[in-house]
Amino acid sequence: MGGRLLLGSWLSMFAVIRTGGKQHRVAEDDRIIVERLAVETGDLVAFDQILMLAEDGKEPLVGASVPGEARVFARVLGQTRGPKLIVFKKRRRKNSRRTRGHRQDLTALRIAGISLTGDASELAAAAPISEQAEIDENAVSVEAAAPVLEPALQE
Repeated sequence: MGGRLLLGSWLSMFAVIRTGGKQHRVAEDDRIIVERLAVETGDLVAFDQILMLAEDGKEPLVGASVPGEARVFARVLGQTRGPKLIVFKKRRRKNSRRTRGHRQDLTALRIAGISLTGDASELAAAAPISEQAEIDENAVSVEAAAPVLEPALQE
């Protein structure tokens, strides 16, 4: 019983979306990596293939009970590539070998919000958050934690 109360206290709303042939469980401010989308960094993307919507204290909406106008909105953080995969094929006793490599093109997203009505007016007005600003914030906190050396020890 105690675990259930804790679980409900931090979950507000989440959705399961389908993109690139895969399913992703997303909530607001989550970061996900999906197969490449033809969009620019900072753009707002809307996902309309929603398989499930769940909210605290309410029955989850699954399948046909999900409203048709529901959307999940995400900001594009950037385009990247996955790790290199080596594909090696060998036919024994035939002196036949083949090695190929593959790197998947990926898109990094931050979930901006989940809307039951499909309205993105408050999300489109919000300025996109750049990933560089987040890196700079982390750099400041790391520098603040570094010890300051005395002038005699700096040489």
